[in-house]
Amino acid sequence: MRSDQVPASAASGLSAALQRRIRDAIRAAGGWLPFDRFMAMALYEPGLGYYANGSLKFGRMPASGSDFVTAPEMTPLFGRALAVQVAQALEATGSDEVWEFGAGSGALAGQLLDALDARGVVVRAYHIVELTAELRDRQRARLVPHAPRLHWHARLPERIDGVIVGNEVLDAMPVQLLHWTGAAWRERGVAEAADPGDGAAGFAWADRPTALAPPAPGPYPPGTVTEIHPQAQAFIRTLAGRMGRAVAVFIDYGFPEAEYYHPQRSGGTLMCHRGHRADADPLADVGLKDITAHVDFSGIALAAQAAGLEVLGYTSQARFLINCGLPALMAEAGLAEAVAAQRLIAEHEMGELFKVIVLARGTDFDPVGLRLGDRSHRL
Repeated sequence: MRSDQVPASAASGLSAALQRRIRDAIRAAGGWLPFDRFMAMALYEPGLGYYANGSLKFGRMPASGSDFVTAPEMTPLFGRALAVQVAQALEATGSDEVWEFGAGSGALAGQLLDALDARGVVVRAYHIVELTAELRDRQRARLVPHAPRLHWHARLPERIDGVIVGNEVLDAMPVQLLHWTGAAWRERGVAEAADPGDGAAGFAWADRPTALAPPAPGPYPPGTVTEIHPQAQAFIRTLAGRMGRAVAVFIDYGFPEAEYYHPQRSGGTLMCHRGHRADADPLADVGLKDITAHVDFSGIALAAQAAGLEVLGYTSQARFLINCGLPALMAEAGLAEAVAAQRLIAEHEMGELFKVIVLARGTDFDPVGLRLGDRSHRL
């Protein structure tokens, strides 16, 4: 077992304590919690939630004790390619500051700073906005060589100038669940199970009447369960209010509205990850696995525009990284790194599922990552 892993007995104790806290919240709320509240507690409850406890999250292989891999953990070529876009955006904003939201293990921050330094791009300050103290500690330990220009924030500052980066941050924001009965929408939440059974967590799905509905009109087959994203959209609106002369680049898995709410996607996109395995049951192993949903990029774009931001473009991760010069970086790299980087752009891997959206305020330029293959017309 790695020294930074939580022993199984301790993890079990953390999960049990978190479950008790959630049950108390359910009882205090009259017997029912909306799913976004449950998801927030499961992921971010101080000291107990998945991102707030001491378990290892990020890593290439299950043998590391990790639960999933992100692009920066897969290969440093991701950060080196993204640095091309960041460098151009820094020039466009006239800034020497980078802001990263949800920096995870700190891998991307290190890659960007190394690559920007190698290009002669001055970054005076690299800011990391991170909610959980546990992840901030891991980032500090990993980024010691860059410590003099690193700054951590537990909340949004009053004003942001420069370049904002968010890799796989929007998908971790709590979502609300909706269930279509065939006649009406119901909001799906969490209650205590009447008979949890041996070894079960003691939670069960429960639906309530609601005026909420997905943004797309349908049609929806009876039994459809899907997500809406008010918290992610509220985050974008809040961020827009803090952006001065700034460019924001968000990279995540997701779809435009017409694909997200397609009748064939009747089960929604909610997914959990543990030990590099995926499952669709967020009510089990609470606090011991990630809970995530794909991003509705149309909703993100509309929220940004309504808040006064300009949507500079939207494309696939593959096209974005190719535009930023990833093929040339792969040609210069060793075989192992080139093979790993291929997963970033392969259609059946991350290349098509992941998308990139670029937002801006106070500056107008042609982002290098969007020069070919812009899909803004699909939003």
